[in-house]
Amino acid sequence: MSNLFESIKQKVSGKGISIVLPEGTDERILTAADRLAKENVLTPILIGNVESVKEKASSLGLALEGVQILDPATYEEMDQLVASFVERRKGKATEEQARKALLDPNYFGTMLVYVNKANGLVSGATHSTADTVRPALQIIKTKPGVTKTSGVFIMVREEEKYVFADCAINIAPNSQDLAEIAIESAKTAKLFDIDPKIAMLSFSTKGSAKSPETEKVAEAVKIAKELAPELTLDGEFQFDAAFVPSVAKSKAPDSVIKGDANTFVFPSLEAGNIGYKIAQRLGNFEAIGPILQGLNMPVNDLSRGCNSEDVYKLSIITAAQAL
Repeated sequence: MSNLFESIKQKVSGKGISIVLPEGTDERILTAADRLAKENVLTPILIGNVESVKEKASSLGLALEGVQILDPATYEEMDQLVASFVERRKGKATEEQARKALLDPNYFGTMLVYVNKANGLVSGATHSTADTVRPALQIIKTKPGVTKTSGVFIMVREEEKYVFADCAINIAPNSQDLAEIAIESAKTAKLFDIDPKIAMLSFSTKGSAKSPETEKVAEAVKIAKELAPELTLDGEFQFDAAFVPSVAKSKAPDSVIKGDANTFVFPSLEAGNIGYKIAQRLGNFEAIGPILQGLNMPVNDLSRGCNSEDVYKLSIITAAQAL
């Protein structure tokens, strides 16, 4: 685990990357921000009333050297931000509505990323997923060719590393969604030095069962191969056929995946969420994430039960996505 983070940390350190942390008075956020700045990994930008943030930091014995603090209420370039927001929302927000929205730390922080005053954003220690993701979808938006953002977990146990997607966002993805999720997951895998071998999962292997659910996955495989023919990708697979070489040999002997898949695309949020939690709780894997993918610029969502170590790590991952 530590090796994985060391390599990502080395990738991003000293690159001048800045990450917005909108929850500027939260103890976990402050502790992580202080550490990130001290280690010269990246520049944290805390959002909040400057006095309140400094007061809270000082009560925790944190100096916050190398950390920026911005207050939406006194931000000097607010007029430019408001104008950019109105333009980006294309008639969905008046100037007055924009001004009000940008007093919200998540909207303000997301706009800083959009206008390149920061490289990414990490929120969610005290806000819901919707509070974090909504501004990102409205302002930063998904990449060309991607219709929906998705959430992956990197599952780590000693030297083993796997990507599980989508375990966080899309309840019932269609074939096109699954294909996009597979392609974006391959990019995320590479960030973690995983050479992606992608299995599209189902309860059927290569037509062993026929139903609308299995056909949806088979169609997703076809679309993904057309969109990204360079990827090592196949399906539909039951998990054992994707992961166990002997089972792969009997169930899918002609596949490019030989029981060596490391990036798994689940057919629904239900399956993905259950799958990652089983690996985490029964298999003792560490689940890093959810890491949001498919956006034009990186925004990531913490769990409200997170600790400062989680904030620290997710900030570093977000910086890696920004490279």
